[in-house]
Amino acid sequence: MKQLEVQIMGQSYLLSCPENGDARMLDAVNRVDLAMCKIRDAGKLKARDRIAVLAALNLAFELSDRGPSQAPAPAAKAATAGSSPTTGAERTDQPQLTALLQRLDNALGIDGRLL
Repeated sequence: MKQLEVQIMGQSYLLSCPENGDARMLDAVNRVDLAMCKIRDAGKLKARDRIAVLAALNLAFELSDRGPSQAPAPAAKAATAGSSPTTGAERTDQPQLTALLQRLDNALGIDGRLL
């Protein structure tokens, strides 16, 4: 295994990646960084863990929207607090996701922490 030092939202991480997996790992890091920075820059959230959860939900939603034969999109689209993880327009055909995000907001509370 090879190790890469990367930065996500200005914080350094040392990641292990398989041999010849550098490009894919750096692409994944870029997607996560973009998703998290967009959420942070929207100004509604400050807690890094809450931003990470919303970014993960957004990326998972994007993956579930594609068939197995489709390639990943070139850049992640970030969700903002209280909205579904779409390209900015709320999707009314995703009530379960909206409900899940609302439950997450309620569980995290005002400070964005579980405990």
